[in-house]
Amino acid sequence: MKMRSMRRGIKEMDLILSAYADRNLAGMNTAGLDNYDALLQENDQDLYQWVTGQVQPPAAFTDLIANIAQTFQK
Repeated sequence: MKMRSMRRGIKEMDLILSAYADRNLAGMNTAGLDNYDALLQENDQDLYQWVTGQVQPPAAFTDLIANIAQTFQK
C-alpha cells in the first residue's frame, strides 16, 4: 500500500498519500488498512477534492480523509 500511495496519477496525491502512509500504515489495524486500501482504488481527482475540502467525501471515507488532510498539513 505504501507503493500505491506513492505512485498515484497526479503528483499532489503522491505527496499527500505517501506522507500519510509513512506516518500511519504501520500502526493501522486490519479495518483501517482495509478502508485505506478501498480509498486507494478511488480516482485521484476525487481524492484531491476530498482532501482539500472542495467536495464532501463519501461517508465511508469521511474520518480517513479528515485524518489524511490533518496529517498532510502537519
